[in-house]
Amino acid sequence: MPGLVSPHGGGRLKPLMLDGDALAAERTRARALPQRRVTSREKGDLVMLGIGGFTPLDGFMTHADWQGVCDGYRMANGLFWPIPITLSADRAVADGIKTGAEVALADPDDGSVLATMRVTEKYAIDKAHECMSVFRTTDAEHPGVKMVMEQGEVNLAGPVKVVSDGGFNALYGDLFMTPAQTRAAFEKLGWSKVAAFQTRNPMHRSHEYLAKVAIETCDGVLIHSLLGNLKPGDIPADVRAKAIGVLIERYFRQDTVIHAGYPLDMRYAGPREALLHALFRQNYGCSHLIVGRDHAGVGSYYGPFDAHRIFDEMPKGALETQPLKIDWTFWCYQCGGMASARTCPHDDADRLLVSGTKLRKWLSEGSAVPAEFSRPEVLEVLRAYYAGLEEKVEVKLVGHSVR
Repeated sequence: MPGLVSPHGGGRLKPLMLDGDALAAERTRARALPQRRVTSREKGDLVMLGIGGFTPLDGFMTHADWQGVCDGYRMANGLFWPIPITLSADRAVADGIKTGAEVALADPDDGSVLATMRVTEKYAIDKAHECMSVFRTTDAEHPGVKMVMEQGEVNLAGPVKVVSDGGFNALYGDLFMTPAQTRAAFEKLGWSKVAAFQTRNPMHRSHEYLAKVAIETCDGVLIHSLLGNLKPGDIPADVRAKAIGVLIERYFRQDTVIHAGYPLDMRYAGPREALLHALFRQNYGCSHLIVGRDHAGVGSYYGPFDAHRIFDEMPKGALETQPLKIDWTFWCYQCGGMASARTCPHDDADRLLVSGTKLRKWLSEGSAVPAEFSRPEVLEVLRAYYAGLEEKVEVKLVGHSVR
């Protein structure tokens, strides 16, 4: 039986989370170190480093790494990487940290220690250059651009020792799976060809269709839910997990799908983020990534299939995980079922085009949702969530969601 894809870089998984006596000793030592609270995005990156999701990185990137990733998708050592993984600090804080010194990195919410870090380099960056490289825009309305422009003036580079999962396991239980755990689950099921379905939304009929198309050609699908922070108005992870869980229970064969979550915040980097999604899914053991319309996009910053094209532009052999490119998907009243622009010969007038933004708008307004759009069990979970909100959520249709 063929094996799973190798972790990125061709070696073994490289989780940076300590355990046993080493974990206890590092936590004790961290109490004596100067502390710096990380941002929510940096916390997610730290936890991914800890569980091996960012194999083979050993910490936050140097200036040479940052420059190489921005300009050529490669770190200084030649390793393919599409988005900088960096840690920032205000200049005053950075000035107080000597090169070679160690710091404790603390949770942005409760101040608990997440990791220790030896600072090997301090450097300033051209934030606008990073934004143009990664997001293709410097528009401050773009949530990823806003994140970069608001970070500290100085980046800190260096290896980390991770001492906490940031509370993700306590909050999400079995849903929070490490790359080692998903790989073990795939091997137990006898899977080697595994497609990852990336989602930051509850799964509607279009998403269900994408996953089932992949199941037809692969051994199984990892429905991989983002557990980190999203932009305002998006549906929180616990609600999404419940909605996805009921969909899997009612509409999927149980030996064809695994539902798991991962700890990153969304960057909304469109095509570049699609490459990052493929890279760390390789570490989770997935041979393929489902790439549909406007993958990891926001607004109208990217074309609907820019994330398809970028896989054709990246260096050959950069990733083992390959894209499963799927066109617009929708319910076609003439076909009498779900279809895609590659298979359906009918016009837009016969199609119910599906987007998560459109669904959120209908739910926030208490409007009726067509049965062809979302399963009733999923709608029941989502309506209960919106009914419990104290403040009404306004959802605007922009970009590709308007169609």
